[in-house]
Amino acid sequence: MSAEYRIEGLARESGATVRTIRGYLDRGLLPRPERRGRANVYGEAHLARLREIADLLDRGYSLAAVKELREAWDTGRGLGWVLGPAAEVDGPWTDEEAVRISRAELDERFGGERDDRAVAEALELGVLERIPGRDDLFLVPSPQELSVAAELYAAGVPLRAMSGHLRELRGQIEQIATRFVEFTTEHVFASYTGHRPPTEGEAAEAAALVRRLRPLAQRSVDAELARAMRLFATRHLRRRPAGEETPPEPVETSTVALPRSTIRAVEALVGAADAAAFITAATEREVQARTLDALAPTTRQSGDISQKG
Repeated sequence: MSAEYRIEGLARESGATVRTIRGYLDRGLLPRPERRGRANVYGEAHLARLREIADLLDRGYSLAAVKELREAWDTGRGLGWVLGPAAEVDGPWTDEEAVRISRAELDERFGGERDDRAVAEALELGVLERIPGRDDLFLVPSPQELSVAAELYAAGVPLRAMSGHLRELRGQIEQIATRFVEFTTEHVFASYTGHRPPTEGEAAEAAALVRRLRPLAQRSVDAELARAMRLFATRHLRRRPAGEETPPEPVETSTVALPRSTIRAVEALVGAADAAAFITAATEREVQARTLDALAPTTRQSGDISQKG
């Protein structure tokens, strides 16, 4: 005989409050209970649904997103589509494991002097994370990223210049990641995200595709980065015969008036010596981003026209 509950008993078994259960009923997240006389009776299906909702909320889904899964639940397909591909997407995209580093070890790797501002910037960028209750110990999510920073510092790159470089690099990498996700969604996952709810088999296929795409994203970036580095390293870093100098290319310049408050803010961020270079780099990055954004809709529209034809 299956278990039956009044709402108070269901709350005890599920860990949800009575108020929460009633809220889920009002939102349509739970099926209505069976009415027996003047009492509402809940069953094992209600308990299972509450546990599924709690699991999805723990994964970061909103109640609105959970509500969209009601059709999958009610048609008996379960959560295969969500907990299959979504679980793969939420899984690790790198084989790196986070490590801990003490403040003393950190200072030693970067010149042996205490630099609170550099640590604050590293925390802001996520290169370091605080460990609750420990001011002298940090978590390093990507040891490889910290190692690269230490090598660049040893080669003569100032920490403040490194922070600006990382911010700019992340913006560009995020654009690449966005393009890759849009590309694969259009050409790989489109058949799984139509109006018809996917079957469990299709959900398993999509999850397997996510697993295959993880290394492909990094490999494609690695290959293109190697090509670009070979091109530009040959152009700019190749040793030339002694005494031979390459005349600098003429650069047209113009004067642009900026508010003093803007200049002061930039100087506070990167220092007065690097302010002009920072403003120039930020402007070039914005121009490149707008150019990409302008081209992307054109590409999509032309693709739509060809498909309609």
